Amino acid sequence: METEHVYQNTLNYLYSFVDYSLTKADRLAQAKFDLSRMQSLLAKLGNPHDTYPTIHIAGTKGKGSVTAMCASVLREAGYQVGMYTSPHLEDYAERIQVNGANIPHRTLVSLIEEIKPAVENIKDLTTFEITTALAFLYFSRRNVDVAVVEVGLGGRLDATNIIHPVVSVITSISYDHTFVLGNTLAEIAREKGGIIKEGVPVVCAPQEQEACDVIAEIAITRHSPLISIGRDVIGKKLTQSLDFQDIEITDFLQPEFPPQTNSGMEGKRIHLQLPLLGDHQVENATVAYAALRQFQQRELPITDDQIIRGFRKTVWQGRFEILSRQPPIILDCAHNRESIQQLVKTLQQVFPGHKPVLIFGASEDKDIPGMFSDLLPQVDGVIATRSFHPRAIAAEKLLSLARPYQKPITINENISDALLSALENIKPYQLIIVTGSIFVVAEARHAWFNEERFAPYRAK
Repeated sequence: METEHVYQNTLNYLYSFVDYSLTKADRLAQAKFDLSRMQSLLAKLGNPHDTYPTIHIAGTKGKGSVTAMCASVLREAGYQVGMYTSPHLEDYAERIQVNGANIPHRTLVSLIEEIKPAVENIKDLTTFEITTALAFLYFSRRNVDVAVVEVGLGGRLDATNIIHPVVSVITSISYDHTFVLGNTLAEIAREKGGIIKEGVPVVCAPQEQEACDVIAEIAITRHSPLISIGRDVIGKKLTQSLDFQDIEITDFLQPEFPPQTNSGMEGKRIHLQLPLLGDHQVENATVAYAALRQFQQRELPITDDQIIRGFRKTVWQGRFEILSRQPPIILDCAHNRESIQQLVKTLQQVFPGHKPVLIFGASEDKDIPGMFSDLLPQVDGVIATRSFHPRAIAAEKLLSLARPYQKPITINENISDALLSALENIKPYQLIIVTGSIFVVAEARHAWFNEERFAPYRAK
């Protein structure tokens, strides 16, 4: 218990710095993003990020899933693998993992104590910058063979952009954090493309043309080989169940492999099983596969069998996560319009004939009218809720935005109570979907697994 008390005090220390993840959108736009602070801090710590190879992953959607897939495969290949992601679902320590295990609380505490003198000598450091430096130091101390690093916000000025990766990755780009990143896809793509380094290959997911043009321009300028998903590496879904989807990937960058029988095309084919559902995860898996192949060619060997096993073992909670099958309860961290569109499509594929009861909460800076225009026509009813997050929109505002759709709407700002209410009133043809924000999903997930009143439902 003493360790946990000290751990909470350490988190309070971290949160005492500027934390842009908790900052309202209008103030976020004026935030001072600057890599010089990270350069100074890491120099004081001995530049631990330079002691192991990295894969660097930016994008609007899918970057967390791609990070999880890459890390899973590399672990299956027998390597000591660091993984850095944000935000967390339940425990801050989730952000920093080695071989799938969170940094121990006592280790996080001791490392923070160790770096405090360096931190206190640098003005205007942020919570995210300190956490990123902490992750890099921890990975170095654990002698990782490789680290898979997810960008926090944007890319060009993100604290993680201090690394020089073996391969850069850009997942699907869409509108998000426009206050900071820009109001057009081209502007957002320029920020994401800021992670592309001189001569380092970049794997890019399919993009809208204006975003694609910007990424290609940056790659040419920096002499970085550009691997385009949909052109150089192609993935397609073969079958799907509630447990897995079967994916076929064709790799046209492997000319030494002869074409498969009846393929009619040159390229290497590999079949994967992925426990993450939805067409968007097929794209993410293809991106991850291409990134791993580029990493393999330049750094550490990985076999096909290791790739197959690693994809099958991938875990990424809160992404179309099925908590229960009877009744169906799904958690999904969709937090912008494009993610909601993918969620609706996946619901229709995986649970045809079911009508969703929606538990929804979101941040005030999101395109909630756009999200509702895609989501609310599909649902039987809405429970408007609100997370603890400072940017969370009031449930009453959600109510007014939902009213034109003429759906049954209730307000319950306690997410646990909202979930229980939905369970108590669900009909046989309905399912429950919790979405709109990672923070709403996190609270619902915590309630489901930890509160005794959900035990009878968990036992079904």
